[in-house]
Amino acid sequence: MELTVKGKRGRKAAANAAPSSVQVLDRALSLLAIVAEGDGSTLTSLSERTGMAPSTVHRLLTSLAGHGVVTHEGDTGTWTIGVRAFEIGNAFLRFRKLGTISRPFLQHLMEESGETANVGIEDGGDVVFISQVESHAPMRAFFRPGRRGPIHASGIGKAILSAWSDTEIAKVLNDRPLAHFTARTLDTPAALMANIKETRDRGWSVDDEEHTLGMRCIAAPVFDEYRQAIGGISVSGPSVRIDDAKLASLGPLVRRIADELTRAIGGHRPEER
Repeated sequence: MELTVKGKRGRKAAANAAPSSVQVLDRALSLLAIVAEGDGSTLTSLSERTGMAPSTVHRLLTSLAGHGVVTHEGDTGTWTIGVRAFEIGNAFLRFRKLGTISRPFLQHLMEESGETANVGIEDGGDVVFISQVESHAPMRAFFRPGRRGPIHASGIGKAILSAWSDTEIAKVLNDRPLAHFTARTLDTPAALMANIKETRDRGWSVDDEEHTLGMRCIAAPVFDEYRQAIGGISVSGPSVRIDDAKLASLGPLVRRIADELTRAIGGHRPEER
């Protein structure tokens, strides 16, 4: 009997303990999902649906509102989904669309070039690879989907940067050092900006062994309906196969397929009106 009582007291103490950060996050996300289901929910109804105390619900809603994912309607006293939640969801749909629609374009690019074709996006000053079609050659490039890469030492990264203004580029570069990978890495702002200018002039970028010795990459930006560069498409392979002559022929090919992919997702190049 004494052991049973102690067990009950232990469970009661655990139940009354302050929730961990993971539990708080779990509650907040569950609450956000419920808010998203309706056109406006009161604090009382949310408390009833979640089984949480009104004070707890209010605290979580206030925190979520601080991040813009929910908002409080003063006139009705209800809570609704916020603009930031829409932006996050819209980003998911946009990149999911890009990853799905790009597959036949990647396949075509790989078949025409004989090299691995990739699609990547910019996120937080990095490049994130979201889709790839590998070359059939025994020696080939490989980028695991979800892998991050430095924007300044990546063909896709420099292609995206070339579509940004100098001011936008400076904001990204000023917040971080330009990591050095090889003797060819453009690890100073002056060298990188000179290379970006060349990329803008010809319409496609080159990673000339700047991240990995022996590997070259050619890329071009992909634009959305707002004429913003949301990603890039590229081919990557060993520099022994991608010599200067092949580099010159692959550049226009990558640019053409990037433009085709842009149109396929409903996008437009900035100069198109």
